[in-house]
Amino acid sequence: MNILIKNATLLSMGDKEEPVENVEVAIEKDKIKYIGEVPEDFYAEKVIDARESLVMPGLIDGHTHIAMSLFRNYADDLPLMEWLKTRIWPLEEKLTAQDVYWGSMLGVAELIRSGVTCFSDMYFFMEETAKAVEEAGIRAVLARGLVGGDNDDGRRFEETRKLYKSWHNGAGGRIKVMVGPHAPYTCSPGYLRKVVELARELNVGIHIHIAESADEVEESLKNYGKSPVRHIYDLGLFDIPTVAAHCVHLSDEDIEILAENKVSVVNNPTSNLKLASGFAPVEKMIKKGINVALGTDGPSSNNNLNMFEEINLAAIINKSVNHDATSIPAITAIKMATVNGAKALGLEKEIASIEVGKKADLIIIDTQKPHFYPRHNIISAVAYSAQASDVKTVIVDGKIVMEDYEIKTIDTERIMFETEKAAKDLMRR
Repeated sequence: MNILIKNATLLSMGDKEEPVENVEVAIEKDKIKYIGEVPEDFYAEKVIDARESLVMPGLIDGHTHIAMSLFRNYADDLPLMEWLKTRIWPLEEKLTAQDVYWGSMLGVAELIRSGVTCFSDMYFFMEETAKAVEEAGIRAVLARGLVGGDNDDGRRFEETRKLYKSWHNGAGGRIKVMVGPHAPYTCSPGYLRKVVELARELNVGIHIHIAESADEVEESLKNYGKSPVRHIYDLGLFDIPTVAAHCVHLSDEDIEILAENKVSVVNNPTSNLKLASGFAPVEKMIKKGINVALGTDGPSSNNNLNMFEEINLAAIINKSVNHDATSIPAITAIKMATVNGAKALGLEKEIASIEVGKKADLIIIDTQKPHFYPRHNIISAVAYSAQASDVKTVIVDGKIVMEDYEIKTIDTERIMFETEKAAKDLMRR
């Protein structure tokens, strides 16, 4: 379908950072065809009047576990390792493929309503998450979570190979696959070496949790005599393009290693704060040239998938942590949620900025609301005032996924019913 968006205020996140008013954006099939004044002979099957609205790239959730929506509000007010060992891991042992399907569908619905057009996920039964992605029309990079020792039977590696074979470049190219070792404290050194071999075999990147808590760092120093970052580097993991979630507790040497190896870091402000893990040295990493993206983490440790909340926290908490009101300005936080996320996932040439020839992944935000007035600075408004509920329309791959607040591709009412049922059944097992 050819789509014409007219009368828009455009925040392209391309070469020009400042918003431009009264712009037309023409979409031809899955790509952006024209920006500015669209030729009269462009035939639009659908015209969207974006008057009093902001058009910007869809947000990218760089690290999450969306099927954990099943555990939302179930295990709160606990430190990370207690949260994992006593509440989450025991319940995950009981998960079925059907549970993950409905949990993924609920998560996808929430992402779309929040203006997220692409997300990077690590979990179990990932073919079920892929089905949810395909049905909903969103874009995703998926990794089967890997945990194991030196003598592991390789079953999870086979699941990753199957996921790759079935879904890499699937859903019309909207799905990519990565290799997803959970963390250096759940994967032995020998297992992580095999992870590197698997990533090379499939020619894909790696998605892993690193240095999320002080306890993790202390355990690594005790077991290996080095930090998690140095440990992983010595095992050769960073020879593969790597997305490192969290990176809260880093030494200056760790930051140098990440920078030299072009590792992309995904900051997860809400989750890190809620689990009292700390707050990542975002400004220090950015100053060293590290690409820092933004994520929600799972909706059990968050407890939502609201990327506007993450943008806001990334912008304001760094200021307090660094005692500097200029730390992580609004535009930097927005970049973390768009162009930096795309770069982390190897998709920067396709998405995350509204430019001619790129994929038409964009959102329309209704700015005709009290919290957007007065309109002194729209960039500040996105970072400090906008709410997920302001997202009015979502377009992914040139297709309208949500219009006037209504998701067009999936039945949200049924999803909420089925997820509630699945969650209650899971608790009874």
